[in-house]
Amino acid sequence: MKTSVLSALDSKTLIHAVDILARHGVVAFPTDTVYGLAARAFDTTAVDRLYSIKGREHTKAIAVLLSEIRQLPLVTSHLSEEMKLIAKAFWPGPLTMIVPKHANVPDIVSRSKTLGVRIPDHRIARQLIDLSGPLAVTSANLSGAPNTVTAEEVVAQLEGRVDLVVDGGKTPGGIPSTVIDCVSDKLEVVREGPISLKMIQKVLKNGGFS
Repeated sequence: MKTSVLSALDSKTLIHAVDILARHGVVAFPTDTVYGLAARAFDTTAVDRLYSIKGREHTKAIAVLLSEIRQLPLVTSHLSEEMKLIAKAFWPGPLTMIVPKHANVPDIVSRSKTLGVRIPDHRIARQLIDLSGPLAVTSANLSGAPNTVTAEEVVAQLEGRVDLVVDGGKTPGGIPSTVIDCVSDKLEVVREGPISLKMIQKVLKNGGFS
């Protein structure tokens, strides 16, 4: 199978991408950090393909990307006031929040009771998610290989594995998102990225949380 590469400048590209996703397909597309590899979050067949394409262990959870905050109730069972404050301050943006997982989210996305969620600050990514619904997304590279920031880099690693690459040019960030654990008693940074713990703590302090 040859991987298709279509320009995001073509108005038909995202429609084609949504059609592929609806048929258990896997699509790569640009985000505000790196290129992402996506399947529909509630499509267990497609998410299983996602793991196989990347060579990722099924024990490692996959984050879900949303297009706007109002989609949060689809994927999480509880949102504290602190979570809402952080989301409003840093979304859309390079911050992944680990939150309680909604019962409707398949275990293949996350085997634990928690789930990583994010809203990317990228027009193409959010348009795609708007059309498709929440997407299970991991970085568009083979496990252990460098992250990809252009469509060409995605093809170099995943040619013949992924159904479509949406070419939106070079990603503006290049660094994976910060990941924070919002479920534990104490806010914890699981993966350092563009947004620091101090920035998050400042928002919480200004919002009245110690």
